[in-house]
Amino acid sequence: MAYDLIVIGAGPGGYVCAIRAAQLGMKVAIVEKRKTLGGTCLNIGCIPSKALLHASEMFEEATHDFPALGVIVGKPKLDLAAMMKHKDDTVAANVNGVAFLMKKNKVDVLSGAGRIAGAGKVEVKAEDGSIATHETKNIVIATGSDVAVLRDKNGAPIPVDEKVVISSTGALELGSVPKKLVVVGAGVIGLELGSVWRRLGAEVTVIEYLDRILPGMDGEVVKQFQRMLEKQGVAFKLASKVTEVTVKGSSAKVAFEPVAGGDAQTIDADRVLIATGRTPYTEGLGLEEAGVAMERGRVVIDDRFASNVPGVYAIGDVVRGPMLAHKAEDEGIAVAEILAGQHGHVNYEVIPGVVYTSPEIATVGATEEALKEKGVAYKVGKFPLTANGRARAMRKADGFVKILADAATDRVLGAHIVGFGAGELIAEACVLMEFGGSAEDLARTCHAHPTVSEAVKEAALAVDKRAIHV
Repeated sequence: MAYDLIVIGAGPGGYVCAIRAAQLGMKVAIVEKRKTLGGTCLNIGCIPSKALLHASEMFEEATHDFPALGVIVGKPKLDLAAMMKHKDDTVAANVNGVAFLMKKNKVDVLSGAGRIAGAGKVEVKAEDGSIATHETKNIVIATGSDVAVLRDKNGAPIPVDEKVVISSTGALELGSVPKKLVVVGAGVIGLELGSVWRRLGAEVTVIEYLDRILPGMDGEVVKQFQRMLEKQGVAFKLASKVTEVTVKGSSAKVAFEPVAGGDAQTIDADRVLIATGRTPYTEGLGLEEAGVAMERGRVVIDDRFASNVPGVYAIGDVVRGPMLAHKAEDEGIAVAEILAGQHGHVNYEVIPGVVYTSPEIATVGATEEALKEKGVAYKVGKFPLTANGRARAMRKADGFVKILADAATDRVLGAHIVGFGAGELIAEACVLMEFGGSAEDLARTCHAHPTVSEAVKEAALAVDKRAIHV
């Protein structure tokens, strides 16, 4: 059977692309080597981690916060097996939902590993080794990313056995709470998963090569957030590089030393989480044989998501830009619309990012550091959650909202939030920025009282130094 489009990879970018293309009247198939759809995000990434983040937050609240609210339940007990079942049930509901959407939109699911087999041809190798070749007018590569390898002082990869030395996948499957967890990498994944196990009782130490956590995020936000994590009990070893991980039985020793030079140190751990980032997954796709141009492991694309090979497109983690599921989704919709003769578009200036710790961090647009580097004149408005009535009522008053606006036009250039519900609050700033709105527009928009969202309005008012409640 000939298709109008075959998508290789059924993660958020791939399956959304397939649905949109089918909505636009194309005959579509999607190739997935996992037994379930949804990719890393739904199966072993975003969704299961959020289930554990929420559950561990509830455990923490029951342990420490309930008495101050007048709720006396006694010391809670952890049933880790039940918590893991909640996570697994959440994953199952989501991946089954994607399978339903494929049927609803008449997208054929081709199970197996896909590769480009020539112009307009995709081979799918099933689990039993059989190979089927399918013809198509267009191919979209949406294969996502894989865990990045950490190398020791000799350049050799540090083995990940998913028992003692674990990746993010293993960190979602632990059968018991480690006494000591060492997290290598202070990015989003390391801090989220580290915070889960810290709340459940682990002693957590984070080792980071850079001299700061969460690279690329607003510096002021990051500094305050690190202090919050340290207050929660997370220890940091910044500007440090891991040189060796030695496993002995069911524990490990992690050797590290200052990046600038100095004496090496070691730390004992029951589990070592390698969270040093992700790399594009392009292995075995037939890209080199097809002549697809690559750069630093990523597919080179133009502004219409097209590679240098006619009929081959790419989206998501395998192309430029942040490795975020929602960015991949927007690209999937855009490329489907382009293939249908429409004008698909992604505004890369308004791609939010969220760290789902407690409190959350959410950011969109430019940071202060980026604006200074570009020489852009800007104004800053900030509002602390300690001055927000709803946040105080919920005992969630850690954090603040920061709005950055162009000094001449007042157009909002960036928004940065650390605090309860930041991932939900940031959507307001995204809508505003998508329409080219100003701080004045936001400041004059009536917000319900009492809500945490009022802090966003107050930060916008503060751009012009007229916040009311500080």
